[in-house]
Amino acid sequence: MRGRAVTAALVGVLLAGCAASQQGSDTAELSVSTTTAIIADLVRQVGGDRVDVTSIVPVHGDPHSYEPSPGDAAKVARADLVFSNGLLLEEPGITKMVHSNARTDAPKVEISEELEAYGGTVIELEEDLGLDVLWLGWAVEGDLGGAGAQMRISATDLEGPGDLHVYLTDTLGNPQSYIDSTDGFDEDDSFELPAEAHTHVNWAFTKPGTYRLTVEGSGGGSGTLTFSVGGAAPEGGSVLDGGHADVAFDAGQHKVSVRSDDPGTGKRTYHATDDVTLNVPDRAKEQVPEEGAYRFLGAPGAGLWVLPQAVIGKHVHGDLDPHAWEDVANAEAYVRRIEAELVKADPAGRTAYEKNAAAYLKTLGALDQEVADTLATIPEENRKLITTHDAFGYLAKAYGMEVAGFVVPVPNQEPSAAEVEELGDTIREKGVPAVFLEPNLAARADVLRRVAEDEGVRVCTIYGDSFDDKVHDYVAMMRHNATELAKCLEGEAR
Repeated sequence: MRGRAVTAALVGVLLAGCAASQQGSDTAELSVSTTTAIIADLVRQVGGDRVDVTSIVPVHGDPHSYEPSPGDAAKVARADLVFSNGLLLEEPGITKMVHSNARTDAPKVEISEELEAYGGTVIELEEDLGLDVLWLGWAVEGDLGGAGAQMRISATDLEGPGDLHVYLTDTLGNPQSYIDSTDGFDEDDSFELPAEAHTHVNWAFTKPGTYRLTVEGSGGGSGTLTFSVGGAAPEGGSVLDGGHADVAFDAGQHKVSVRSDDPGTGKRTYHATDDVTLNVPDRAKEQVPEEGAYRFLGAPGAGLWVLPQAVIGKHVHGDLDPHAWEDVANAEAYVRRIEAELVKADPAGRTAYEKNAAAYLKTLGALDQEVADTLATIPEENRKLITTHDAFGYLAKAYGMEVAGFVVPVPNQEPSAAEVEELGDTIREKGVPAVFLEPNLAARADVLRRVAEDEGVRVCTIYGDSFDDKVHDYVAMMRHNATELAKCLEGEAR
């Protein structure tokens, strides 16, 4: 636990909170565009009346999946300075739009990329959902030759007894097809990923048997993947049937491999595509959902063998966790970097920026202590986070909590009785009095709510990547998170 001396004066500053979180005036010296509402709030705190700030991702939006509009591009084109989080938090289309539309003389600052230089810390992203089948994604490694550059990944051939669908389900349960073999392969059976990125998808096979899928990356080589579906016998080499793996394209060596992570040691192993079989066991069998949006998978109720996406929504990321602001000490580092960049862009405003930053850093220092003190009231055996999104590693590390797992609502269909039972088992095994849901995932939480009610645990609210109509600024967000965690985990909400 972090322990810092807090004076009554600092508490007074904290209570003032974000009262100064106003928009820039009509006479603002700088036009600033940010990728998220959280960053926009921090910039307003430092910039005050000298900056006019707009956010690309709206208040209710998800930076992992938001698709920018022409209006967003116009805002970026007018900006004197653009702030993003970096560490692949933002949907790749946002990053590409920024680099395509921002003026060449407008600095494009990825705050988290240099967080440690301003007193912050970054940690590795840990993903372990305890799935009983393989969790298979896509990844790009190496330098693609420029900011915003992306590799196009394409499927070119499939051999097998049925069809293959590779698709992503967004936070509202809508599917986006990446690869569909039913009508052959063309440019529609491709997608883009930025350098050093990883993404989650569903893999659905319509019949049991052995499949061979040939894929290639623009500048990243090609390879053929072998899948053993529905009990088909693996054909030699290594067999991957659980844990986390990616189809990985190496831009430097122009080759494709399958990389897997040992859940115990975290050690990463690379398998040649012709020496590994990806197992899709019979227990992975599902049914095509009733919703019309899923007709591309076949008739409702038809059998499918599925390696699940697991994490709801488009979620492209790297090896480092980008959600650094969930530790208030890191928010202080964000503020120092923002101050430095505003001073560079508008030297005449140095005094104002330094004064605003100093005042807000006192607010954040007091907030940090308040969060720590509130979470310290939670009984040690209850300091476990079960959430719907892997966004709270920093909060857990900074304030003595444990990320116990992600309870993920099934995004595209009603789960089977066995899956509902398994979800209940997970909640019982963790022994916690509550699970936590982000507001932007509330529409998909019916199953989670039902199972939580059956198990006698609460479903509470926690904020990760965005605000909403109730919470409008960073201080309010972190205070809510601390209070809600303490209340729902049977500590003392302050």
